[in-house]
Amino acid sequence: MAPSEIYEVRRDGFTISTERARLDRDAVYRYLSGESYWASGLARGIFERAVDGSLPFGLYAEDGAQIGYARVVSDGAVFAWLSDVYVLAAHRGKGLGRWLVASVMAHPELQGLRRWMLSTRDAHAIYREFGFGPVDPAILMQRIDPEAHKRER
Repeated sequence: MAPSEIYEVRRDGFTISTERARLDRDAVYRYLSGESYWASGLARGIFERAVDGSLPFGLYAEDGAQIGYARVVSDGAVFAWLSDVYVLAAHRGKGLGRWLVASVMAHPELQGLRRWMLSTRDAHAIYREFGFGPVDPAILMQRIDPEAHKRER
């Protein structure tokens, strides 16, 4: 989903923006593929396709450096998947992660969606604050292709 216009919010010298040209893709890729548990070892081409096929949100410090990121995969009508949310360790503890998630969910083109989903190993309490909860395993299914990552390197 590509936004029809750039969405930006500012607070205390920090900015969240959907401006794709502003993304520091190298920095985001480094973090996701090298530091995150959920995208460790991600191939660069897959990362690029993921960014291009979703609505990315950069979190920037006052000096313009990218210090966080999130992206949403959505049809813009009924469903959204929140993914790749992070704030660099040096900037944690300031409420920036919560602000990033709140700003993502406030995006005008993501209003009125029937279902938001995400996956997390360690941030359940934070996401609960935004109305996320466990899914019913009787209705949720997944398919994992163990060969997919091998084809994309």
